[in-house]
Amino acid sequence: MSRVHDFLSEAGVFYLATTDGAQPKIRPIGAQIEADGKIMFGIGEFKDVYKQICANPLVEICAMKHNGHWLRYTGRAVFETDQKYVDMMIEKLDLGALYNKENGRKLAVFHLEDATALDIHMMGPGEDLLK
Repeated sequence: MSRVHDFLSEAGVFYLATTDGAQPKIRPIGAQIEADGKIMFGIGEFKDVYKQICANPLVEICAMKHNGHWLRYTGRAVFETDQKYVDMMIEKLDLGALYNKENGRKLAVFHLEDATALDIHMMGPGEDLLK
């Protein structure tokens, strides 16, 4: 997983694709950490993206680095039930002002299962980052 985490970290902002019924929805996100051998992503439980993932957990993440390589990370989103991952993400990414008891916003953390991750150069076939 470190190779995927490193790629996402270098890219900075990446894009999460979900569906809203039959309509694709894509948005930039940047909240990700690596913990316990998984890449964890964070989204607000109050946002439409959370509802979309609950309805259809098949998602794709896409990122691009300045060297022309791009990542396609595809899988089934599984929400974490252990609060330690939420706490870890809030602390590591300094998200306490956005997600706290005072404003009532909750952070949902998920990872991808049954995933594939390809590092693709603009004119190349791609390299599997999970092997």
